[in-house]
Amino acid sequence: MKSATETVSSAPPFEEAANPVAGIDQTKGDFQYDMTYEFDAGTGLNEKTVDYISSVKKEASWIRDFRHNALKVFRSKPMPTHWATKDLENINFDKIRYYLSQGQKPKRTWDEVPDDIKKTFERLGIPEQERKFLAGVEAQFDSEAAYSNIKEIVAKQGVIFANSTEALREHPEIFRKFFGKVIPTGDNKFSALNSAVFSGGSFIYVPKGVKVAQPLQAYFRINAENFGQFERTLIICDEGAEVTYMEGCTAPKFSTSTLHSAVVELVALKGAKIQYITVQNWANNVFNLVTKRGVAHEEAEIKWIDCNIGSRLTMKYPGVVLKGRKARGEVISIALANDGQHQDTGAKMIHAADETTSNIVAKSISVGQGRSTYRGVVHIPKHLKGCKNNTECDALLINSNSRTDTYPAITVRGDRNYVQHEASVSKVNEEMIFYMQQRGLTEGQAMSLAVNGFINDLARQFPMEYSVELKRLIDLEMEGSVG
Repeated sequence: MKSATETVSSAPPFEEAANPVAGIDQTKGDFQYDMTYEFDAGTGLNEKTVDYISSVKKEASWIRDFRHNALKVFRSKPMPTHWATKDLENINFDKIRYYLSQGQKPKRTWDEVPDDIKKTFERLGIPEQERKFLAGVEAQFDSEAAYSNIKEIVAKQGVIFANSTEALREHPEIFRKFFGKVIPTGDNKFSALNSAVFSGGSFIYVPKGVKVAQPLQAYFRINAENFGQFERTLIICDEGAEVTYMEGCTAPKFSTSTLHSAVVELVALKGAKIQYITVQNWANNVFNLVTKRGVAHEEAEIKWIDCNIGSRLTMKYPGVVLKGRKARGEVISIALANDGQHQDTGAKMIHAADETTSNIVAKSISVGQGRSTYRGVVHIPKHLKGCKNNTECDALLINSNSRTDTYPAITVRGDRNYVQHEASVSKVNEEMIFYMQQRGLTEGQAMSLAVNGFINDLARQFPMEYSVELKRLIDLEMEGSVG
């Protein structure tokens, strides 16, 4: 095994402002190891790229055909620039590396993981988290999972936790039944791109009545420059089953652009509950363009808890199709936009049955010249009755140059449904900061305390380990952030 060389990137494409939000140390993932890859599809996207990925994975013919059809759809769809996201035009698909891996089969113990990859995940604290509080972990490095393991007691309950490559090979009867059904290839340009070149991601199946007591977690790490990561996650919770899934994401800073375009599909059958927690901490050269959606059947519940920190541009709107009577959907989100960053996030709730309930609570913080955008869709057709939606959007501006926008699209027909929407924009009160400084706090500590209070009610929704990590950003230097 070639020894790995650590590289700390310099000259980031944007000047960074101090980060006021409690949580993840944004410098934690800013390191890179020089790697020698066994499998490399090269740069550029064409039919040969798709064939290379499919051949390396030794996929069935239907998957290869699925990929080629998706490539055609991707080429036919225009870039979604109608949402004031002209920054997308800076993505050069011909310069991206679409597949890199050191091997196809993930290791089952950390001792088996190659040293250079293991060092990355040890530095990020993943093995320690697994020992402390997780029922299973999958750690993806660039295109493939380097490590995947589930506790024996959970596996004995019939729970399947694998990466998408293994799932396609070992559980095709379950995977194929639900794959691409919640988010079709043609949903948008980037779901089509993912469908053409997807690799990695998690597959989870929880049998009827099984309640997984501890969370399952996946960690997605981008290491290579000019790379695109396209994981595909599919979670099926059978009748009466329950699971919590957490994902974390990091990448080092490069002067060139990195692309992350995932697709996540959730299926909660009758009475099932899925909680999906994301804490992303991308470097600010990453385009983070993700499609996430779940289908909740009768009396089922899907809850998205989303924390978006970092990235150059994030476009992500977790959604729930409330398909069955008394189904419930919820999106809880926190977004931080720093200098040179745009967090375009929100939620989609589609009511398709009587007595369904949805709840959206979104909080954003804009720092320096950062921009945050809430974009939401709530749809309740005329023929339904007893449906309820609550939407709350609160934004905090740290500086006079920061920006926030709210674009709610709420369509409610009929007179037997209930909807309420609340939005607020506020600025950190300079008098309050001054008052706290007079009592011995630095400007940074005072600002951090104010911001932490703003997000505290949502931070409590995160598991303890994530909540503590979220609150660490409060202690970062905030000098000069008031203005």
